[in-house]
Amino acid sequence: MLKFRIIFFAVLVLLIVVYTAGCRRAGIWLVREDVPRHSDAMVILMGGFPDRVLQAVDLWKQRKADRIIIVEEGMGPFASLEKRGVRIVSNSEQAASSLVTLGIPADSITILPGDARSTLNEARAVRNYIEAGGSADTLLLVSSAAHMRRASIIFRIAFRHSGSQVYVGSSPSAYSNFDAKRWWREKEGIQSVITEYLKIGSFVLFERRKI
Repeated sequence: MLKFRIIFFAVLVLLIVVYTAGCRRAGIWLVREDVPRHSDAMVILMGGFPDRVLQAVDLWKQRKADRIIIVEEGMGPFASLEKRGVRIVSNSEQAASSLVTLGIPADSITILPGDARSTLNEARAVRNYIEAGGSADTLLLVSSAAHMRRASIIFRIAFRHSGSQVYVGSSPSAYSNFDAKRWWREKEGIQSVITEYLKIGSFVLFERRKI
């Protein structure tokens, strides 16, 4: 029964994407932008981090936030190498180091433990941090352009089930290669759109209860 639901949902999403491609809005909808005048903290989501770090630096120079939060990204099999004495520099550490090199004070950056393997994990870690006393009532998410809508949905729902009243803004990276208006012209764009819609649907149907 579950397998049937997954297959049905996947086909349904593909049909929706094909249909929305006709009005050329599928890609644009994914790139959610809502930058508050000022936020207590920016949250740089992990993944391909260079474009997100560059966006965060631009926002910092515009004084859009007082501090930056990064959740430690899960490194999967790399943990096995570390157990054998190999020093692995995580993406999260590289992101923080890049921020410092680009002029952001090290004491303005907080790396949260979490071994995060998804945006859902990151949302939980940030929510727990805020609830434990990391005071903030406005957050600004920074991520790649195509990922922005899904990240916003996940974080908003996470804080909706929290005792903390937190407004979640979003700033898609201007350094992303994703072309929201002509996404269907390139293989990478098509893959990004289909993947994001499938993941949004999966979160709403199956993962939302894990928040």
